[in-house]
Amino acid sequence: MWCFAPSLTVLSVATLALAPTTPVPHPTPDHRFGVCVDTPLRIAFDQPPVPGSSGAITVHRADGSIADRIDLADPASAEKNIGGALSDTGLPHEFHYQPVTVDGDIATITPHHELDPGQTYYVTVDPGVFTGFAGISDPHAWRFTTRHEPRPGADHLVVAVDGSGDFCTVQGAIDAVPLGNTHQVHIDVRPGTYDEIDYIRPDRSHIAITGAGADRTIIQYTNNNNLNGDTALVNGGPADVCPRRVLAVPDIHNCWRALFGVDADDVTLTDLTLHNTTPFGGTQAEAFRGNGQHITLDRVVLSSFQDTLRLQGDGFVTDSTIIGDVDFVWGTGTAFVQDSTLESAHAGFVTQIRNDANHNGDVFLRDRLTRAPGVADGTVYLGRIQTDRFPFSQAVYLDTTMDTHIIPVGWQITPNDCTLAPNLSDWEHHSTDSTGGPVNVGGRLPCSRQLDDATAAAWSDPGFVLGGWVPTTVNAGPTGNVRTWTVRWTATPGHSPADAIVACRAVWLCWPVAHVSTTADTGATTVTLPPLPGRYVFGYRIAGGRVQATSAPVTVTRGR
Repeated sequence: MWCFAPSLTVLSVATLALAPTTPVPHPTPDHRFGVCVDTPLRIAFDQPPVPGSSGAITVHRADGSIADRIDLADPASAEKNIGGALSDTGLPHEFHYQPVTVDGDIATITPHHELDPGQTYYVTVDPGVFTGFAGISDPHAWRFTTRHEPRPGADHLVVAVDGSGDFCTVQGAIDAVPLGNTHQVHIDVRPGTYDEIDYIRPDRSHIAITGAGADRTIIQYTNNNNLNGDTALVNGGPADVCPRRVLAVPDIHNCWRALFGVDADDVTLTDLTLHNTTPFGGTQAEAFRGNGQHITLDRVVLSSFQDTLRLQGDGFVTDSTIIGDVDFVWGTGTAFVQDSTLESAHAGFVTQIRNDANHNGDVFLRDRLTRAPGVADGTVYLGRIQTDRFPFSQAVYLDTTMDTHIIPVGWQITPNDCTLAPNLSDWEHHSTDSTGGPVNVGGRLPCSRQLDDATAAAWSDPGFVLGGWVPTTVNAGPTGNVRTWTVRWTATPGHSPADAIVACRAVWLCWPVAHVSTTADTGATTVTLPPLPGRYVFGYRIAGGRVQATSAPVTVTRGR
């Protein structure tokens, strides 16, 4: 057995072949320094451990006083406050969570809260916490000292699962952002799998979280309506409801069940995966819930089943993948989703859009509607809505590629009577099949609408849809030539004529390759890179010389 805080690869304590009849020796003394204050605690066994239902894991301060205690015999203690979450009443909200999890031979113990910086702790484990394991009682066996906090007001924080950054968890870095924050704070998340629920409260705005790529930085956890919905029990009573926000359609329900929940404005997530591991049929379980204004999701993968992506304010999604089955894009806000893949994991519904008469719904531009293996033809609707509850629902598909899993009628409304839905906006323009040919829309819902070119062009503008807000993004795709790339950009309306798209071979080696149009908030250009092999990124450089957004790296190989 090894016990370790993940600030280094392994904190070796002792080796143990677990067997119920084998005496368990005390581990060899060891001590780690510079451990993250938000560290999970991990024990590596020689075979998969089996958690028990009695005993406690206790984190002691150096003087023996108790800093935290996880009692497996008390299920009600498996609650913790995440991110300083406050309910509608202003009281701290407690999330149900799993204090002990097992992955292969590794058991992970998640404390109820962060530890203090610059302090020494030791951990004891009672018999019964793991079947056949006699526990750890020696105060010198599993001992570590936490590092000091990053400097106050830092605008760049690093998260690393191995403890080599400022924090070991994404939530730890979020919690380091000051309340009332008014300037951009960048959180870089290094490669790894982070098992955690994350939450950003309303007064922690202007946060940009960037992973190392959606295939390399993965945040995952099991959270859902049964565990942390409005009907779940907290401290023996009804769950408290969400913080009230002034949004398009106020919604104060079911805000705690998401893997990653955001109640703040101006939050950006880039280059990572959010995977809500709630199993199929396990009720509503958002991978991401954005209950603030100006939410940007760029090059992310969102994976769950029911209700995968929920946006309640203004949101912009680009070059991403959203996987789900029932209403897996939904909410009361306005969303612009472009150049992304929406994959149906089972038969069901892509959207359920609940905007009101005064706000736009969701617009999908140049997206791809795909399906997982086994999803039959004609089993997925573009969207559904109860028109008696949400009569102004709007879902617009523009230049979208659709596989034949999309049912010919396209849309489902309840009650199924178009005469009762005069304000419904189920719209399409130029939908194509997987070969690029036009989709036969002759069987669509009678009160849906095929847009003309001029109307479709207006709704293809993110600034028009989002009321003048557009984030700055840059993304690139190959054209078939190893040196030539199509670079797409978005920028806030009214940007400077001196703004430019640049190509960078290194941070310090950037050169302009195209100017951006001042009459549009989105555009594309074709760029041919020099015949010098290597990795490049494209960037949006503002007039003052700073690169404000970059693409994922592209690679130039030898050849034409």
